[in-house]
Amino acid sequence: MVLESQHKGYVGISGLVIDETMNMLYVLHNGSVKALPKRVCTFIFELPDGTQVKVEGSILVGRPEDRVKRPLKRRW
Repeated sequence: MVLESQHKGYVGISGLVIDETMNMLYVLHNGSVKALPKRVCTFIFELPDGTQVKVEGSILVGRPEDRVKRPLKRRW
């Protein structure tokens, strides 16, 4: 779910993440695919065990395959 965004039209969009590119997340929302820019959004992701995690989209920016190699600065 989009918790915060510089673009108010993105706030509240929720659904299943179906694809990811360097700068965008693609979410299946009410039967249609929504493209959400990572840089301007703060997301809440729900893990399989029900735990919810708040993530700043700016730390997700980058190719997914490169991001796993980058060291993570703990922000919590």
